[in-house]
This record gives sequence, structure tokens and C-alpha cells, in this order.
Amino acid sequence: MIALTLAEIQQIVGGTLALASETSGATIVDGSVETDSRLVTAGSIFFALPGEVTDGRLFVTSAVENGAALVISEGPVACAAPLLVVDDGVTALADLARAVVARVRESASGDDRLRVVGITGSNGKTSTKNMLRAILSDLAPTVAPEGSFNNHVGAPISMLRATGATKYLVVEMGASGSGEIARLVAIAKPDTGVVLKVGLAHAGEFGGIEATQRAKSEMVTDLPETATAILNADDFRVSSMADLTDARVVTFGLGAGTSYRASDVDVTASGTAFVLHAPGLTRPVHLRILGEHHVMNALAALAVAGEWGLDVDRAATVLEGVARAERWRMEVLDGGPGVTIINDAYNASPDSVAAALKTLAQIVGPGQRSVAVIGEMAELGEFAQEEHDRIGRLAVRLNIHRLVVVGDAARHVHMAAGLEGSWSGESLLVPDIDAAYDAVRADLREGDVVLVKSSKSAGLRFLGDRLAGVTA
Repeated sequence: MIALTLAEIQQIVGGTLALASETSGATIVDGSVETDSRLVTAGSIFFALPGEVTDGRLFVTSAVENGAALVISEGPVACAAPLLVVDDGVTALADLARAVVARVRESASGDDRLRVVGITGSNGKTSTKNMLRAILSDLAPTVAPEGSFNNHVGAPISMLRATGATKYLVVEMGASGSGEIARLVAIAKPDTGVVLKVGLAHAGEFGGIEATQRAKSEMVTDLPETATAILNADDFRVSSMADLTDARVVTFGLGAGTSYRASDVDVTASGTAFVLHAPGLTRPVHLRILGEHHVMNALAALAVAGEWGLDVDRAATVLEGVARAERWRMEVLDGGPGVTIINDAYNASPDSVAAALKTLAQIVGPGQRSVAVIGEMAELGEFAQEEHDRIGRLAVRLNIHRLVVVGDAARHVHMAAGLEGSWSGESLLVPDIDAAYDAVRADLREGDVVLVKSSKSAGLRFLGDRLAGVTA
């Protein structure tokens, strides 16, 4: 974080400041901002936020022992470090992030000014963020969130990593309800807003696809005329957002007429190839990342680079060197002699599971078997049965050779597959991860390609690691 005095922080977030020994309002704080006491280091600010399971105030002593220079809490707590008591910790976090991003912006001008991009969508946010981080970090100091820090707490913490040296700030913006993306946009004030896709991820929380569309459109509705909205032209729910923004609109997709387009897409076990058509540039691109759906993520990242005046050819070369989208996202692992494990179980929506199954079917060659290990797609609410049923039927249509369905919550995948009479494959329903491991490992053959896919809450990412012998 940029250097701020305790007095400046109090002025930004409000509240009551209690100083510790040998400190004053002029004491400077410039460490990281954390909500997990275990991540606190010397000079950090520790936000002792209340949570669903526990309360951050229980860990203030641990944070101070680890070197916290300031604790921000919603109520009084015993604290040997300076303590700032505020009415609402999440609001204080947002206010601090807003002020820091604004000050970094004001610290430079022209080509040295800070540029901010916000990314949202039902699928692909983290992969696109990682691609952009690779492109931008190749050029100048870049801040982008680790993992999926994209909610009302994680996104501001990521923004607070910006310093005076930061030239590019990538903000991943997720939401589970209306208004959340709008609040993040108001904090970061992106120069560029990217919308990837509107799907059924978190549909149970949003209340349906139309509500999801309205929530994702918050990325662009408040952008000024000076900003750019980068929209997926292949998703009509996204492309229609062009009518909701004052920003300049740039499109990406597979169809003709888009600003950044891919053609001749080819997915193999060695990666994903396509021909890039960008303003003033046509060139082949070969991603090491598996999956046709990652072509759209790559196009979005390249569009940001192009619209910021960066060398798109160089950016494409950088993307070709990216080994994986993210840990547990289409991660290719060695499952033993002749066996490939694709661990894609960090999250799962109907769209992402369908894309992963399609990739599995595409990369399996003659004499190989496709094995899909599928767990629950969470947070679908009233759509859960229908969407799990759809995935089972899709596995049959794609002629996946073996289906292992894990847990009662995903049973409709197994039931739907079993009702498809034309399928020559086999589906097995098992109760838990241990049973899934035993079933898959007992039947593995040389040449098998095994996809492991589920929502994070189902825990199948650990099954994928276990099948590949990964211990960390």
C-alpha cells in the first residue's frame, strides 16, 4: 500500500483512533492490508472483520504479534497496536481502497498514469485476469489479485496493493447479488470494463439469468465517455450492454464484425490454437491452456492490451507462454503411465462444466478413453436439478466413455445419463471422494484422459490432485 499516516487513514475511513505507545497521528503505515491474521507481517493493517464462521477480533493479538501496525475493528478490543474503531469494517475497507487508488492515479500523468481494468462475467474472470497479468507484467509493474479475490472484501484488498510504482491494476469483480459490482466499480473507477459472459453461475443467489444479466451490466453502466467497455459479441446478453453505457464499446468473439476475433479454433491435448484477427494484425496463436472457452478469455485480454495501445503481437506471444490458467483450472497433471488428469474443480457452473466436457471429448484420440468425474454444481437454487440433468445428457451426446458422479447433490447427472438409451458408455454414482478415488483408480487404463470437475465446495480439486499424486 502507499504510505499513509495514521491520521490520514482515520480521515479517510472515519472512526475513533486509539494510539499505542511511541505512535502518533504522524506515524506512517505502508504495509499490506489483511483480513487474515496469519498473513500479517511487519507494518500491515489488519481489518478485524466479522465473518460467517468467526470474528476477526478474536485474532487481533495474533495479528499484533505478527507485526500489525494498525488494527481496524468494528468495536473495542484489547490491542497493543494503534486501534481504529469504525462503524462498518467493510465500508472502511472500501473507503481506504477508493482513496488509495485515487491517490495513485493522481501521482502520475500521461503515459505513466495508472490504468485500471475491471473484469466480470459468470465464467472466465480469473483466467482472463491471469492472462492480463502476464501480458501487463511483461511491460510494467502490475497489481492483480491472487486466486479469486473478487468480492466486496477481496477486491478492495487487491486494489490496496497498488503503490506509486504501479502502472496497471487488474480488478476481478464477482458478485452474488445486485449492486455488488456497482460498488466495486465505484471504488476502482476502471478505465476499461470487460464483461465476459452471462450464465447460470450463482443463479440461485441472483434469482435467475435475467437478474444475473442486470448484475453483470453494472460493470459498464457507470463508465464515463472516456472509458472503454469491452464486450463479448457472441453472448447476446453481454452484447446488449452496449446500449447501457456511455463508454466507447469494443467487441470480441468468434463472429464476423468483432474488433478482436478468433477463427480456425483447434483444441488438442497439447493446447488450444486459433488465428487472431485484431486491428492491424492477423497471426496464429497457440495457447498451452486447454479448452476452446479459453479462446474467448484470451481475446478479452488481448483486446484490453490493444485498446491501451500496447503491442498485441507481443501480448499474444506472452499468452503462448502461459502454462495454465490457474491452479485447479484445466490443470493438466500426470496420472501415471499413459494417464492424463485434467483438474478443473476449483469452480463449476453449467456453462463451465459443458465447456470442460466438450474439451475432454475433443482431445481424446483413437484408442483412448474419456473419463469424467463430476461433482455438484453449487449455488444453482431452483435450477439445480434441471442443470445437473442437462450435464448428464450432454456427457452422453459427447460420447464420454465413463462417467463417475460424486455425491447425492450431483445424482441427477448420473440419472440423466442412464436414461439415454443410445449411449454405450457407463455411469457410476458414488457417495464421496474416497469412493470416487477407488472407483477411478481401479479402472484406469493407459491412454485414459480423466476430467475432474465440480464446484469448490464439493472438494473434487483434491481428488484430482490425489489421482495425480500431487501432495501440495
